[in-house]
Amino acid sequence: MSTVVSHAVHRDDTASKIGMWIFIFTEMLLFGGLFLVYSVFRFKYGDAFHLASEELSVTIGAINTAILLISSMTVAMSISAIQYGDKKLTVFLLSVTLALAFAFLVNKYFEWSGKISHGLYPGSQTLFGFGHGDTLFFGLYFFMTGLHALHIIVGIILLSVMLFRVARNSITQDNYVHLENSGLYWHLVDLIWIFLFPLFYLIT
Repeated sequence: MSTVVSHAVHRDDTASKIGMWIFIFTEMLLFGGLFLVYSVFRFKYGDAFHLASEELSVTIGAINTAILLISSMTVAMSISAIQYGDKKLTVFLLSVTLALAFAFLVNKYFEWSGKISHGLYPGSQTLFGFGHGDTLFFGLYFFMTGLHALHIIVGIILLSVMLFRVARNSITQDNYVHLENSGLYWHLVDLIWIFLFPLFYLIT
């Protein structure tokens, strides 16, 4: 009986992981399409994209990149911690990951607010006067970074649920596949930003 139960749990865990990888693949297709659209307009309006990118703060972008890289490390460490049965360390590392995720959103909020206050947002008269290339750049900037921020919020919800479940002992050393899947999702969020940062902030 125990053997049968063990195999059943294993099959469920495997199906869960496969489902997550399929989801990640669809997300990569989505952002891959957006990157392709960006590349086409970047080629067509190269000078305008270059000048528009100078309105963005490389410092803030670099700080957010560092935040996400560190958060990917802490979420990976939390999975290792639960595998070793260290509940307290797992809770701490997930808490650090969530704090970093909120820090990313706070930075992004101030960055967006600065652009909006200067009229650099889709549909503004200020941006319309700059030309079609600038309008496309900031349209793509707000849409793609906004979509990424939405993924950050979803990740915060997922990791908060994982933190609660670890604290309640429903995620343990013998049952951590949901935490592992949440970690995979968070790595996807990090990977997407690794592409967004140079595309928008480091255009030459």
